[in-house]
Amino acid sequence: MASPTPAEILNLAFARASEPIDSPLIGGTEVVDRIERIARNAQNRAGARFILACALAKLAKQHQPEVDIRKPYTKIGDQDAYSGRTYDESYVTEFVVTHELPCNITTAFLTPAFRNRNITLTPKVNLVGRPPGVYKAVLQLLDDVHVGKLSAGDLLAQMIRWLLIIRDEKRQRMATLLATLQSTRGETALSAEGIVGLIEQHLKLRRSSRLPVLVVAAAYQAAQNYLGERALPLQGHHAADKQTGSMGDLEITLVGDDKVATSYEMKARRVTKDDINHALAKVTRSDQAIDNYIFITTEAIDRDVVDYASSLYEQVGVEMVVLGCIGFLRHYLHLFYRLRTQFLEAYQELLLAEPDSSVSQPLKEAFLTMRQAAESFE
Repeated sequence: MASPTPAEILNLAFARASEPIDSPLIGGTEVVDRIERIARNAQNRAGARFILACALAKLAKQHQPEVDIRKPYTKIGDQDAYSGRTYDESYVTEFVVTHELPCNITTAFLTPAFRNRNITLTPKVNLVGRPPGVYKAVLQLLDDVHVGKLSAGDLLAQMIRWLLIIRDEKRQRMATLLATLQSTRGETALSAEGIVGLIEQHLKLRRSSRLPVLVVAAAYQAAQNYLGERALPLQGHHAADKQTGSMGDLEITLVGDDKVATSYEMKARRVTKDDINHALAKVTRSDQAIDNYIFITTEAIDRDVVDYASSLYEQVGVEMVVLGCIGFLRHYLHLFYRLRTQFLEAYQELLLAEPDSSVSQPLKEAFLTMRQAAESFE
């Protein structure tokens, strides 16, 4: 009988993990708690995905010469080493996306702590990552499998079970928040200044660097029929422009035309002349003849930077400008006052559609809670 493929192994583990929760998969509360700690850590999702890849590789290679689960790097050079990244990218990615598991959407092996290693991952290794407890737990679980205290199959199934539990908990919280928001919504729409205040509060929360992109994208989405322009689909938050081929974080085209007319670049810090020079280099190298290159920042804007940007029009024929995110939003909402509710709905829709690696679950939940409070008192 042929050995199961990696995809089949994942599906079998998923079926086992989906069994009633009162049917324990493994014994030993210490091991189960360690797996849960990794799965539940919202600050670092790489650990869970790393465990999935390593456990899968161990199971997929069990009928070949024995592999050491602690050696997921071919650079180690030993016969019992393997490429964990290959299993992660080739099989775990599709599995995570298909089942909407709370993991990174990109390989764990690009996380600094797991990148470019060529050593055996024993519990004594310092991976220099945060939070350190997650990485220590990962190393201990790999060692548990190596010494026979835990099977790779049990580790894979239990990790998937915790990820499914967490996924369903998140879905339930979101459903409750959305239902509460809907039930408490007043008859009067939130004012333009009320929306500005709400978004301003949201932007002040931690790890909110993706939000300005959503603000501008929502503005175009709500007013698309009036502007005759539309925003192209958003690229991944951490995707480099060189990888995507885009001019910036958000690209705007005319309706019915794929030609990029305006490019936006968002900064969660002050815009500098170096930023403008970098954008200028992209513009001059590109085959796309855009009309506007707009920086959106959540920080203060220096007058000399504004003047420098505006001085470049005569050189390149492209309007380059620096705008504050809240200033942009305030002007937009008063200019398109009757579209303010459509903007807010578009922002919420884009926000909730973002993967957790770009906008964390707590940041999404915070917005729904703040919106409910704002509309209750409007």
